[in-house]
Amino acid sequence: MRSYPLNSPQAAARIVALAMLADGNLSKAELDALAESGAEAQLGLRAGEWHDVVDAFCEDLMSNTHQTLGGACKIDPRALTALMAEVEDDDLRRKVLDLCVSVVDADAEIVEEEMIVLCAAAKHWAARSEIACAA
Repeated sequence: MRSYPLNSPQAAARIVALAMLADGNLSKAELDALAESGAEAQLGLRAGEWHDVVDAFCEDLMSNTHQTLGGACKIDPRALTALMAEVEDDDLRRKVLDLCVSVVDADAEIVEEEMIVLCAAAKHWAARSEIACAA
């Protein structure tokens, strides 16, 4: 998995992309929620840069994960920890977690793989949130 500079817009956007792609289904509701939130601007990406980050991330996922029968992505726990470690700024962490919750919630169905991403962020960042994660 490629790495990005610490607290970079790309590192933050990749975590949001993982939350969106975790269930193996990129829904219109998730894309609409992303657009409505102004995620690109919130994360400091240039206009259109979101697609570059997602494309690069999908390449990384294809070579570093395995998919379940339902198409959901199972990312290695060490890789997940490494992704979370690239975002250290508390304000950026809150933005990323809020955006992740927003896109995951958008299709009104939160599956296990999405919860894994949300809980990893909350746990790694010691975030106080409404996310109910197992200990």
